[in-house]
Amino acid sequence: MLLTISLPFMPLSALRRLAASSLVIGVVTLAGCGTGLRHKYEYEEEIYLRLDGSATVNVNASVPSLVALHGVDLPLDPKARVDRARVRALFHEPGWEAPRVSLSRRDGRRFVHASIEVPDVRQLPRLPIFSWSTYAFARRGDVFEYRQLVGASAGEPVGAVGWTGSELVVFKMHIPSEIPYHNTPSKRVERGNIVQWEQQLTDRLNGRTLDVQVNMEPESILYATLILFGFTVLAVALTFAVVLWWIVRRGRESEEFPRPAL
Repeated sequence: MLLTISLPFMPLSALRRLAASSLVIGVVTLAGCGTGLRHKYEYEEEIYLRLDGSATVNVNASVPSLVALHGVDLPLDPKARVDRARVRALFHEPGWEAPRVSLSRRDGRRFVHASIEVPDVRQLPRLPIFSWSTYAFARRGDVFEYRQLVGASAGEPVGAVGWTGSELVVFKMHIPSEIPYHNTPSKRVERGNIVQWEQQLTDRLNGRTLDVQVNMEPESILYATLILFGFTVLAVALTFAVVLWWIVRRGRESEEFPRPAL
């Protein structure tokens, strides 16, 4: 017995809409998969830089990487309690806002997440945990130039902590304006004006230096966007006013010169 299935007739326009919808769903699905495949960094320094030189700085790092790279006094045993006050002290500088600190666990290791507000990014070396870098930020002609030289690590031995040798370190920057130049190895600017410099953890442990360079326009993207939005609103308002004036004028003309009765 032959089983037949009758499908409803669909016009060509409906088939096109269905194909387009399927394509969108596929792209979103692939994007979601790509998000899940993002690198998990063992150590991450992330800077949200502002054009006045102030910045929000986030550090997301495993406890072993903090000990190995900076020589801090934190327990390597993943079952040991990590003292938040001790972690907070690593990112505290008198006169600055109190750092925000949280903890997590991944791959059998404890991770520290710290966020600080710094009034001038060039002052970061006042904290020992950032003293391996030198920072420069100044206007040169038509651009602001940022440069960070990351020097040698503490090279503190941590023993067997579950590292496989494939772990990565990243220095990531969120830039507030257009980027005419950067020297990232990938040569790419990610969404939201993000540039990043990756390094093997083994290279960072062995003291391989890293040179971070990025130039930025002196006008922030947010400021330019607000100006564009303001001009758009003004243009819409003027257009509406002209249309309203035209309608009122036509109405008056109709009252002054009524059409003759047929």
